[in-house]
Amino acid sequence: MYHSVGDPWDDPYRITVTPERLDAQLGWLRRRGLRGVPVGELLAARARGGGGDLVGLTFDDGYADFVEHALPCLRRRGCGATLFVLPGRLGGDNAWDRLGPRRPLLTADGIRHAAAEGVEIGSHGLTHVDLTRADDAALRAETAESRARLSELTGAPVAGFCYPYGTVDARAADAVRAAGYTYACAIDPGPLTGPYALPRVHVGQHDTAVRMLLKTRLHRLRRRPARGV
Repeated sequence: MYHSVGDPWDDPYRITVTPERLDAQLGWLRRRGLRGVPVGELLAARARGGGGDLVGLTFDDGYADFVEHALPCLRRRGCGATLFVLPGRLGGDNAWDRLGPRRPLLTADGIRHAAAEGVEIGSHGLTHVDLTRADDAALRAETAESRARLSELTGAPVAGFCYPYGTVDARAADAVRAAGYTYACAIDPGPLTGPYALPRVHVGQHDTAVRMLLKTRLHRLRRRPARGV
């Protein structure tokens, strides 16, 4: 699970990695015989009984620096990824992060450019709200309306959803399923499991090869695998 790729100096949330660090982390995967792919591709391979050499890579929020910095790293390392974007904040910024700093988000053209490069486009909701606290109308807008807008923007079906803040409960997962998505990513979904509550591990600027290895092993111990995937 990645977010912004750029200068991590002024980042109280520690969600930014430099292009150099991202490239080193992708190189670490490749040296271990692994290849980063979109989540949809990973799930399809798992359904066929394969995918042991694949790792799902996700980039949340749809920052503009994805096209400038992340895409070249992915191309260089022969990897793919899923980009979760906010169709209700096109060309805006991360106003939900109270501590800042403000980072620009992709425009519609930027999202289409990423899609043309083979990046899987998924929804991160409409405006980045906690779905576990949303009323029924907001829940429908954040799931169903965001999917419809993205499908129109990209001209392709949208299969994946990512819960803002990583928070999910049964009601939010049911809304995502009802909206027509085929999978959804959380962070640590707690008691939930399955394709609508996929766990992920955060990767940050300080994750060197040793920390990457430890996170890989600890992830298997701390979080239950999603059944039926």
